Amino acid sequence: MFRTALRNVLAHKGRLLMTTLAVMLGTAFVAGTLVFTDTLGSALRSQNSKSYTDIAVTVSDREAVGRGYDHGGKAGTGRTLTEDTRRAVAALPGAAEARGVVSGFAGIADKKGALIGNGFSTTGTNYVPGADGTDPRYPLVEGRGPKNATEIALDAKTAEKGAYKVGDTVRVAVNGPVMELKLTGTLRTNDPRVTAGGSLAAFDTATAQQLYLTPGRFGELDVKAKPGTDDSALLAAVKQAVPHGDNIDARTGRELADEQDRMIQQGTKGMSTALLVFAGIALFVGIFIIANTFTMLVAQRTKELALLRAIGASRKQITRSVKIEAVLIGLTASVAGLVAGIGIAAGLRALLNGPMEANLPDGPLVIAPATVVAAIAVGVLVTLVAAWLPARRASRIAPVAAMSSSEQPATQKSLVVRNTIGLVFALAGAAGLAAGAASKEVKLVGAGAGALLIGVFVLTPLLSRPLIALFAPLLRGLYGTPGRLAKENAIRNPRRTAATASALTIGVTLITALTVVGASVNKAVDKATASDLKADFTVTMQNYSMLSPEVATQIAKAPGVSAMSVDRTVPVTIGAAGAAGAAGADGQEGADDADTEWLTGVDAATIDQLATLKIKEGAADALKQGKVLVSAGNSGTSRYKLGETLAFTYPDGTKGSLTVGGILESSSALHGIVAPDAVVGPHAAPGTGPNKVLVKGTDGPTEKLKQALRDATGGNPLIAVKGEKDIKAENRQIVTDILTMMYGLLGMSVVIAVLGVVNTMAMSVFERRREIGMLRAIGLDRLGIRRMVRLESLLIALFGGLVGVVLGVVVAWAGLRTLADTFKGITTEVPPVQILSFLLAAAVVGLLAALWPAYKAAKLDILGAIKSE
Repeated sequence: MFRTALRNVLAHKGRLLMTTLAVMLGTAFVAGTLVFTDTLGSALRSQNSKSYTDIAVTVSDREAVGRGYDHGGKAGTGRTLTEDTRRAVAALPGAAEARGVVSGFAGIADKKGALIGNGFSTTGTNYVPGADGTDPRYPLVEGRGPKNATEIALDAKTAEKGAYKVGDTVRVAVNGPVMELKLTGTLRTNDPRVTAGGSLAAFDTATAQQLYLTPGRFGELDVKAKPGTDDSALLAAVKQAVPHGDNIDARTGRELADEQDRMIQQGTKGMSTALLVFAGIALFVGIFIIANTFTMLVAQRTKELALLRAIGASRKQITRSVKIEAVLIGLTASVAGLVAGIGIAAGLRALLNGPMEANLPDGPLVIAPATVVAAIAVGVLVTLVAAWLPARRASRIAPVAAMSSSEQPATQKSLVVRNTIGLVFALAGAAGLAAGAASKEVKLVGAGAGALLIGVFVLTPLLSRPLIALFAPLLRGLYGTPGRLAKENAIRNPRRTAATASALTIGVTLITALTVVGASVNKAVDKATASDLKADFTVTMQNYSMLSPEVATQIAKAPGVSAMSVDRTVPVTIGAAGAAGAAGADGQEGADDADTEWLTGVDAATIDQLATLKIKEGAADALKQGKVLVSAGNSGTSRYKLGETLAFTYPDGTKGSLTVGGILESSSALHGIVAPDAVVGPHAAPGTGPNKVLVKGTDGPTEKLKQALRDATGGNPLIAVKGEKDIKAENRQIVTDILTMMYGLLGMSVVIAVLGVVNTMAMSVFERRREIGMLRAIGLDRLGIRRMVRLESLLIALFGGLVGVVLGVVVAWAGLRTLADTFKGITTEVPPVQILSFLLAAAVVGLLAALWPAYKAAKLDILGAIKSE
């Protein structure tokens, strides 16, 4: 039977080509994902290891690091790392050097004033020259490091993007006005924040301390050991030399490197898992194609299989023969997919490092044994699973079937069983979706969607006849006999049509669901922005850190400003800890009963001009009375009651209490507990400003006012001045980027679905050679034959697309119900143009997939086709 299986594979290799391609593409997705993520992880770990090569011990001041990235934190309550501390550590017997490090955000403006790089990765640090005048962390490309407050060095890529050369004046800002500094040199860095598209600005140490902390204070000390010194012994000595406090953390460089390795491993594992989900979708689509192909091959080999049964082959042998064919195909396709996957991984890395400028670290391609085994095992297993049912059907062919060459029709019993199973799954899925939507349970919606999809796939043969019949009048009217024949051919074998259409249905369902969710989220965010925000402009940092304290004053003085309010958020504890305070340095009585909340401070006198205050209960002027407003959230209920007195413990450790003067309806502009900034501001970290400033203009949102606000904030490239249109565009861009990425990842499943349509139509033409010959003999010309095949493919594709669109909208509706607490007033928005474009795309897929089969059908020799069996 093995020889029989091998002979069948070789005899039908042309008809199995599309199946092999489908398995190969799915396996290539899996292999490419594993190779790429393994390669990236290995390169990042290697880079990380180099970063800690000369660091034996690192001491960090978590408070100082946090303040450096929040900007402007000039003081702290914890112990600090000072120049005296650095000298004490450097003087330890095992220490060769102790380097003080300061870091934070720093925005570099190009010569037009725009920010270079993305806001979150605009890094600032101190340049620490050694005895040779260079900092080993940042090798010089050109020039020298900065030596005073008027100088700066940049990473080479940032300098190139900004068209800066050594000696030029560079415009740079932290969170205040722009500084104009002389560029003294360009550097190289392997900092992932910079290589991923950010920027690096290096100041002399005194300037960095002034910008990010206080003079003489460091955020981190990196200690280099003398030869022969044990890192653990040096760590113990360092711990004795540095201040003790909750904010001070000392660890060996090896410990930090291992921690970073774990984070890298988790990150690449998460990326791999996400990509493998889409690879699984592609393989799932491939299952329909494989099953369809083997079903058709078994049908075409009815006489052959029946004769084998007649001469003594058992059912197990017939089943085994078909399974061996599947294994041979799966093995061949998997090996080809593994090779293609390695090429995909190499190409993806080249693409990211080339046109996309991701600057991933260099390193060899990592092809782990587990990747090879996984790719081959997945391909073979998927092919074997898909061929299992056709193999069972093959074993049931009775010897008497050798007398007939026709396909054995499904029994009435099998159709009833299939439809019953499909109906049970569909009803259970619909019930799960409804229950999940009502309870807003994501897992329940996911389970319901899965059950509904399975049910619809099982019921697809039953649905094919009435849905395809919808297009029959149009086809007859436009194309006459070819149109009528196409419709009859499409519904002749509902199972085959269903299997072919289902492959396309999966992709269309997911794409439709994503599109509807994206459109609905965009509409909800746009609506909330327009209704909740009255301000003409919002001034924020592009990296969403805090503004400098003086920004609000500068904005208030800008021409054209009629009203403004800060928006300042600080964490507070409410409850037992808020009422009674901490129990002591070592006690935590009442701490378990305390709740951490965000307290938002706004200008009580002007906030009603800048944001919509919809009061459910209480007084609209509660803020002016010194009371707080509490947001009810999208759930419509508040955990705090009107008139309740809330006892706070503020971030600076002081305590106070405020009365709830009103309950706010859900708002995208104001969250949590809102209080007068006159109460909140004094308790914020010293030297820090608001999160944002809301501005109302005398003449509305004019470009003149926008420019005035930019000028008032010193032209800082890190400060963004956004109007309503800007905020909407920014939110839409986020959704668009996510959808684009998801569409790209789903593209492989759509390609495989197209291969399925091509394969089905090609095998169908081969199966109907005699019929096509008879049609040609009675007068249907070649154009009519081509048109018949193309229209049949079009009907199948439209059927799959139509079912996919309906399923996608239903799944999206249920999924959107779970987002009701996240997005205020979200409703299901079905964009008609995009939905119609999906159906049009399905039609194009059907027509393109039929080009080759239609050409082959029209080229059949009439007499040869009539004589064929």
